[in-house]
Amino acid sequence: MGQDVRSPRGPQCIALVGPFQSGKTTLLEAILARTGAIPRAGSVDAGTSVGDATPEARDHKMTVGLTAATTSFMGDSYTFLDCPGSVEFAHDMRAALPAVDAAVVVCEADEKKLPQLQIILRELEELKIPRFLFLNKIDRANKRIRETLATLQPASRVPLVLRQIPIWKDELIEGFVDLALERAFVYREHKASEVIALQGGDVDREKEARFSMLEKLADHDDALMEQLLEDIQPPRDAVFDDLARELREGLICPVLLGAAARENGVLRLMKALRHEAPGIAETAKRLGVPKSKDALGFVFKTLHSQHGGKLSLTRLLAGHLDDGATLQSSSGGTSRISGILAVNGAYDSKRASAEAGDTVALGKLDPIKTGDTVSSGKTPPAALAALEPTPPVLAISIAAPDRKDDVKLGQALARLHEEDPSLVVVQNAKTHDTVLWGQGEMHLRVASERLRDRFGVKVTSHPPAIGYQETIRKPIVQRGRHKKQSGGHGQFGDVVLDIRPLPRGDGFKFAEKVVGGAVPRNYIPAVEEGVIDGLTRGPLGFPVTDVEVTLTDGSYHSVDSSDLAFRTAARIGLNEGLPQCQPVLLEPIHVVEIVCPTDATAKVNAILSARRGQILGFDTRDGWSGWDCVRALMPEAEIGELIVEVRSATAGSGSFTRQFDHMAEVTGRAADQIIAAHRVAA
Repeated sequence: MGQDVRSPRGPQCIALVGPFQSGKTTLLEAILARTGAIPRAGSVDAGTSVGDATPEARDHKMTVGLTAATTSFMGDSYTFLDCPGSVEFAHDMRAALPAVDAAVVVCEADEKKLPQLQIILRELEELKIPRFLFLNKIDRANKRIRETLATLQPASRVPLVLRQIPIWKDELIEGFVDLALERAFVYREHKASEVIALQGGDVDREKEARFSMLEKLADHDDALMEQLLEDIQPPRDAVFDDLARELREGLICPVLLGAAARENGVLRLMKALRHEAPGIAETAKRLGVPKSKDALGFVFKTLHSQHGGKLSLTRLLAGHLDDGATLQSSSGGTSRISGILAVNGAYDSKRASAEAGDTVALGKLDPIKTGDTVSSGKTPPAALAALEPTPPVLAISIAAPDRKDDVKLGQALARLHEEDPSLVVVQNAKTHDTVLWGQGEMHLRVASERLRDRFGVKVTSHPPAIGYQETIRKPIVQRGRHKKQSGGHGQFGDVVLDIRPLPRGDGFKFAEKVVGGAVPRNYIPAVEEGVIDGLTRGPLGFPVTDVEVTLTDGSYHSVDSSDLAFRTAARIGLNEGLPQCQPVLLEPIHVVEIVCPTDATAKVNAILSARRGQILGFDTRDGWSGWDCVRALMPEAEIGELIVEVRSATAGSGSFTRQFDHMAEVTGRAADQIIAAHRVAA
């Protein structure tokens, strides 16, 4: 890897973000190769890239977790964070963004990926992170650059400012013109571009495109506007100053061209980062880092390596940090650093210390988690950024085939959640299942693979149980009697229960109206416990709800009666009475809100209708141009793999939230099938 070189701005940290399969990892390889950090660029398809080094990433040929790599360019040190493009793994990107100085948004001229691009740009806009757009795969372009820019502009709330225009030859792009530098370059595969003289129509195109760029800059610079109106050419240095200032203030998003697979446009990107991207001082100001001599850092990723233990990837925002220092975290934890490692893909190069701007891996900070702000001071620091995972959308029930591995599975899941907080583990108290919630089908698949390959725990999985219940429609009075004699003290309990339905959602109520001491008061709590026992599994096989049971009468024996006898009698009475109360199946109904691009709304409505959804309506998504929000009532049983269809219909950009609303009756053939399937499973 490249050396860590100091500069007045300090080491920089740059996020590589963009839609799925836009070429972020390939761009990272090109950057590392062109700056001499690696001998040659690796390949995602061949499984030789620095960015996709994990077995899961190489197996699926996609980035499934954040990768960091450090290099140097013209005396400056850069750490690049290669962030996953799939919405299912977006938490790694969101966790890292607060700590970076700038972002390079890698995209291509593909209208289908526009919603994904809009989601990513919105994240950057909300966090006020300066950003460049790197229009990748320009060698495959089949439309003019202005058409492409017009296609991409709706994804950004600030102007996309073209910094380069392509040079065409026989319908192929052979180079570019830098509009700020006013120079033309011809691409050389895996080599630096070559300066050429502008000729013919390219001269006119350059003048027109440069004027358009200056016009957009002049919207925020009165002096430049006057120069343009008076037809005065502004000084080149002033143009670069404007580009840097407006980028840093979030007023524009410069657009650069390239083809990462051929290493075209990489050096021009690096020079733009060097001259225009902010440094650590401006990032610290953006985050509100307090002035102090203490070291202050932000933990943006947690990793558990097989041999090195826990590693906390951290951007040091202020101060000096030595190995062995004790850190306080914003979440209240305290821990001593056991090793500072350079961030270079392998995390195996030790350092004695770190300075402001450095991105490093800190060893064995056990109580400190992703999203924490850490300080070498004596008091816990205030959190610099709030990190809330996106609500999960898909679940599987998992189990270790061998019960002796249950503890090992629990530990592995805890570590998995530490690495990726968007994975949520829930213990279902009713079914005793371990339910793993994630952001989609691939997200859960990769999690299962990590459990197996990295933590050595094989798991079996199946769809989670649906929260079916049952209730009754008809009241009944039922006697429950338990009598047993087998030498010595026997068992005797006798109760009369008035069993009645309650309104939907009222749950369970118990009352007693015993007169004359027919059932002694000290046994009444045992009767209630017996009733609760009987409600755990009704005649249809599900928990019973919306029922009121009143103890009205009974009898007892002065010697043989006991708490156990009355509890058993109550359970018997309920088990015998409920089948006569016209039991009916209930299924949980949720309110589902789906956000999707407007052109996919009709498809989403069709998906909801096919899944027994009752569409409540839809409206434009607040603050999101070209997006809708669809609301529907939907049975829990139909939500299971809803996200798979939604993502398919929305080119991977749609998502939804859900919230329980009420229980509804299920009758007829549908109820018969559910009950039969439940009995088979039991």
